[in-house]
Amino acid sequence: MRYLSLLLLLCLTTKHIKAQEPNINLKDSTAVIKWLQEKHIPALGIAYVEKGKVKNMKLYGDLKPGVPAPLNAVFNVASITKTITTMVTLNLVNSGEWQLDEPVAHYWTDPDLKDDPRSQKLTTRDILTHRTGFPNWRSQLPGGKLAFQADPGTKYQYSGEGFEYLRRALESKFHRGLDQLADSIIFKPLGMKDTHFIWNDADESRFAYPFDATGKQLEATKNTKPNAADLLETTIPDYTKFIQWMLQGGGLSKKLFAEMTSHQVQTKPGAYMGLSWAIYDPIGNGEYALSHSGHDAGVHTIAFMFPRSKRALVIFTNSDNGMQLYPGLIAGYMGSQGQAIVDIETKKMP
Repeated sequence: MRYLSLLLLLCLTTKHIKAQEPNINLKDSTAVIKWLQEKHIPALGIAYVEKGKVKNMKLYGDLKPGVPAPLNAVFNVASITKTITTMVTLNLVNSGEWQLDEPVAHYWTDPDLKDDPRSQKLTTRDILTHRTGFPNWRSQLPGGKLAFQADPGTKYQYSGEGFEYLRRALESKFHRGLDQLADSIIFKPLGMKDTHFIWNDADESRFAYPFDATGKQLEATKNTKPNAADLLETTIPDYTKFIQWMLQGGGLSKKLFAEMTSHQVQTKPGAYMGLSWAIYDPIGNGEYALSHSGHDAGVHTIAFMFPRSKRALVIFTNSDNGMQLYPGLIAGYMGSQGQAIVDIETKKMP
């Protein structure tokens, strides 16, 4: 459940890219597999969407040594899980069943915060814009108890705890698990049969186990209850259905979609936080990009959407080295606009 910003990942990987990266022909499967082997990355899943339709979808490499990865390989996508939680929540907002700016304390308050009056001010907007005032995880605090490090709504600070807080509030109001809400709002309507918030033993034979930087296989986290921020299991075909739905508006009114993609918080020049989605604006040709990434031990995943031109890119890897592929793939598939994103993220802060 680690979090590393895309900025850090790209800074780590792009400063040597011109000297070290071969000129990979992404249409040459043999060359791509060799590239993966050189970087000790077992599997790479890619989907490229153009004008709202899948233009290219491939799975390269192995689930583990000697086991070729099928197209429907199941990945833990780490923090990309938050995109599903976000769209469940916003669809409930869209239907009038949930309010962005209502205190979540109306439905649930964490026992650790019951005596802190700031808990009465925390809203869904604060959570989706990562302005809860919480750390990423309560385990980072003394005694492992949740506490505010800043007043809600005042400071951008990425937090998985915030999403778990939201999950408990949603489940308290609707008397249904997050997995059940997601099934009815997203998974079943979109035909995402291979997507689960809870570990599914039936998928183990095609699960892309995580690997560290040296190529050592790591253990899978077999969670038995939903986590709103992490550990979603899905496939490239399934998540691409979700991305295509997002390019069509994600079930939201035009007004709410505009709210989701508005610049709620500036995180650096050219980069903003909307409602859960990172925003890059502008990136050329009148376009902006929405993005979310995921990073756990042995897992690096990322997705980009260009809403105006209906283009998207999804990248799943099962390796600590997976982030090394990002700059070349982003620029390779998304052209000058992809390069603009890389440039924004590698630009030094003033």
